[in-house]
Amino acid sequence: MVERAVELRVKRITYEAENINSYELVAPDGAELPPFAAGAHIDLHLANGLIRSYSLLNHQYERHRYQIAVNKDPASRGGSAFIHHEIRAGDMVTASCPRNNFALVEHADRSILIAGGIGITPLLSMVRRLETLGRSWQLFYAARTRRAAAFLDELNTVRPNALHVDFDDERSGQVFDLAGIVARAPANAHLYCCGPAPMLVAFEAAAAARPADLVHVEYFKAKQAPAVGGGFELRLARSNRIISVDPGKSILDALLEAGIAASFSCMEGVCGSCETRVLDGTPDHRDQFLSKEEQATNKAMMICCSGAKSKILTLDL
Repeated sequence: MVERAVELRVKRITYEAENINSYELVAPDGAELPPFAAGAHIDLHLANGLIRSYSLLNHQYERHRYQIAVNKDPASRGGSAFIHHEIRAGDMVTASCPRNNFALVEHADRSILIAGGIGITPLLSMVRRLETLGRSWQLFYAARTRRAAAFLDELNTVRPNALHVDFDDERSGQVFDLAGIVARAPANAHLYCCGPAPMLVAFEAAAAARPADLVHVEYFKAKQAPAVGGGFELRLARSNRIISVDPGKSILDALLEAGIAASFSCMEGVCGSCETRVLDGTPDHRDQFLSKEEQATNKAMMICCSGAKSKILTLDL
């Protein structure tokens, strides 16, 4: 089931760096688009049946367009390759309305932004917002090479002394000092990280001792395998139904097969579309959307990837 969606026209495709293009998306009638804030993303519903999330990189005051950037991943599962090879200027695409799991704390005195590769996209929107607000920020930007670093020219003109770049082929064998960046950050700084999964895992480890509300990270891919062990029962409070979840099936699989209209999008527990209230029972949380504190309350779960630790799980469906 697709949540509220908008139809967009691809107005412009721009080469930004090696294997990275940006895509400017507008309403076909020129109307204003639903608002967003720095850190937000949209889900593109591709013609090949895939749904992929992309951060919005433009300034949040721009209501006439959404701008995303897509890295053609050599290990693409069909999303980035399809966009690079099949989508052209003038084409129509379907997108979700913006959602924000990676919101910028605008009142923070200091913001430390850490980007790896295409992870620069939400942080670029944050930089633009922080500049508008006159807030202090630093950006640490790592990439394989300068050729693969998108938006570097623009960042160099915004506030050059706040930009710190790091490229694999210019490091003489040294490792990107992510732990050092975190350790040197002021105690009251808000830290943001977006990049490949290994960087995010390392960032969370480096920042583990900091207050959770000062540490911000967003996953676009699952960190854990989905729970498909099955062997438990779903009780649906609103529809007064009981559904068995068989081994090899996710909760979402079982619901859809039973004809239950459940919302979903990414299928990996990162977007929040399938968040469902838990009325009784203990979920086996596998998502990256809920905080550890939210998971511990067992009041909600992501049914696309999470399972059950109890034999019966009662959901508000």
